[in-house]
Amino acid sequence: MSTRPRRKATHLLSASELRGLAQLATQGTLGVTDIVEGMHQAVWSRLGMQGRREEEKTRSAGLTGLVYRSIRGSTRLLGQGVDQLLAAWPADESKALSEPSPQRLALLAVLNGVMGDHLADSGNPLALTMSVQQPEASSQQATGHLLLLIHGLCMNDLQWRSEDTETGQAHDHGEILARALGASRLYLRYNSGRHISQNGRDLAQLLQQTVDAWPVPVKRITIVGHSMGGLVARSAVQLAQVARLGWLKRLYSLVFLGSPHQGAPLERAGHWVDLLLGSNRHSAPLARLGQLRSAGITDLRHGLVQDADWQGRDRFAAGHLPHQPLPLPAGIACYTVAGTTAAKRSPMADRLLGDGLVPLRSALGEHEDPALRLDFAPEARNIQYRCGHLQLLSNPAVSQQLLAWLAPSPAKAK
Repeated sequence: MSTRPRRKATHLLSASELRGLAQLATQGTLGVTDIVEGMHQAVWSRLGMQGRREEEKTRSAGLTGLVYRSIRGSTRLLGQGVDQLLAAWPADESKALSEPSPQRLALLAVLNGVMGDHLADSGNPLALTMSVQQPEASSQQATGHLLLLIHGLCMNDLQWRSEDTETGQAHDHGEILARALGASRLYLRYNSGRHISQNGRDLAQLLQQTVDAWPVPVKRITIVGHSMGGLVARSAVQLAQVARLGWLKRLYSLVFLGSPHQGAPLERAGHWVDLLLGSNRHSAPLARLGQLRSAGITDLRHGLVQDADWQGRDRFAAGHLPHQPLPLPAGIACYTVAGTTAAKRSPMADRLLGDGLVPLRSALGEHEDPALRLDFAPEARNIQYRCGHLQLLSNPAVSQQLLAWLAPSPAKAK
């Protein structure tokens, strides 16, 4: 069974997670040392030593080279010592099986969103593994309709549920929809720092495993994705088509909440930081700090959802990165909700505001190039005014719109 029922929450990090933090600390110290040495070399060159050969840089020459080599060696020895100490730490299996607290999971989700590709590639225990989470309250109520909700960048499955600080009333799109549709609700947890297409491939396979292991025959699947989650869903559908996975025939509805189909300016701002730092000889080594951001974040720059969009390319390169068109899947009802902090639409508000993170036109799938445009039917598009990106998760008006789209009509229910 691929679903994981939620267990008792724990607040403390496990020994393996502490090892992961120690690994990050060691790698971070080595990275900062490289940056400082690079700046040192830049200043050295500025003083008239530009003619030095690459192999004669500070890291291999004279007293300064000895200092940097000593720092690296000491850091590696200290890191190995801490790792060996924590490896001998008695493992608490009960904690390993327990559900992390919302605070602990939020920390892990942010770390994975910012540098999840690095965590996964280095085998760091802090890297989240994709899994389907099933609320305990619904674990014994399996139905033939699966409702899967997919979170966005730096977020986690627990954040679909929010509470009004004034009234204390909880709101969860998944709970509301599951009740109205008679569906079993599931929540995806994944490493949002990996490439979107990598997560899409894993999701395509995980959904097939979930359907195969489900205790009753699955007749219908509905997917709701917030922000990056919608792009992961699009990627999974495309890869399921290629692999001819059976669950795709059961997918009836695909809903996007503030998904940056045409990219998001948030990553583009980080891209400009790279360019500005790299334009100056002395600050160029600091550009490595900007390039610590994950593959998932840079994929959001242009809304990249396929392997061919990023493979063999420099994801930090300047300029527009062309990508392959991926239209909405045929035969599946697709809907999109776009938020805007403005009170009404206007060319200026559409371009500059959006929901605070995703431009309105991007969330609606609009593009100047017809080949890249996503053709949502007029009745399948909804705009929520005075609504920010995260508010899409807790806005009752969004729930009402989802019910209007997804709740079966009397004719279909027969």
